[in-house]
Amino acid sequence: PEHLHPMQLAFRRAHALQCGFCTPGMVVAGIAIAQRHGPDPQVDIIRHELDGNLCRCTGYQNIVEAIRIGARDMHAQAGITE
Repeated sequence: PEHLHPMQLAFRRAHALQCGFCTPGMVVAGIAIAQRHGPDPQVDIIRHELDGNLCRCTGYQNIVEAIRIGARDMHAQAGITE
């Protein structure tokens, strides 16, 4: 766990993992969202940008929360404040 990316850790902390099939795409999308929209991306932006990443196990709420947490943690780790 000490070598996981902040977004991966956020997915684990937010219980955003189910079967794992969609997880790699969701994590990569989350990293891109955080890079484009900063440490506090809005829920509607996250949901819009996840369009096309399908998850059949969840209602996406925990995935969205994980991306919000991951974005904050990524920017905090990099020392970026906005």
